[in-house]
Amino acid sequence: MQVIDLNCSGCGGALTPDMVECKYCGKAIVISSFNSLSLLNPLQLKNAAKAFEKGDCVSAVSGDSQDESNVSFALACCYLKLGLYDKAVEKFDTAIDEEYSNSEVYFYAAAALLKGKKAFLAPMASIKKIIEYIEAATMLEDRGIYHYFLAYIKYDFYARKYLKVSPSWQEELAIAHNLGVSASDISELFKILNVQVPDCLA
Repeated sequence: MQVIDLNCSGCGGALTPDMVECKYCGKAIVISSFNSLSLLNPLQLKNAAKAFEKGDCVSAVSGDSQDESNVSFALACCYLKLGLYDKAVEKFDTAIDEEYSNSEVYFYAAAALLKGKKAFLAPMASIKKIIEYIEAATMLEDRGIYHYFLAYIKYDFYARKYLKVSPSWQEELAIAHNLGVSASDISELFKILNVQVPDCLA
């Protein structure tokens, strides 16, 4: 069994895969979302992806060996962070099949489909799939950031191309704010997408 070697990004303390937070400073270390990958430097990220690919690691995702749904999700997040979008999409699809009730899997899968480019440049088929995924995420858990993502897609793809869509990007944006989308959520979304926030959504 391979163990992913991690150090806490907060205090530098040694971490083990069974730890869910640093015993020294209390910072969370579980790779349960894209955000938690900030613990890994690029080399650690590549090593983690290789370990997950081999399927023989003690997973830093949950501390469990061979928890397939968690490993698929973690590997997909690693690929997304590394900019390997086609591999990320493939693994997110696997994670959806294994863990269809996790709203974040759909959210990150939708982000991966944009492949680090503006929504304006994506083909219609990809945009429809993205909307399908984000709407699935909102059905599972109605979060402001999900509606904000929809607002971005509907503005950058539909409004900029003078295409009609309902609800409109303005309506999605209003829902996002009503649900309390935070500035940090928005910042993190556009880091994932690797594009700038449009002025009208800032």
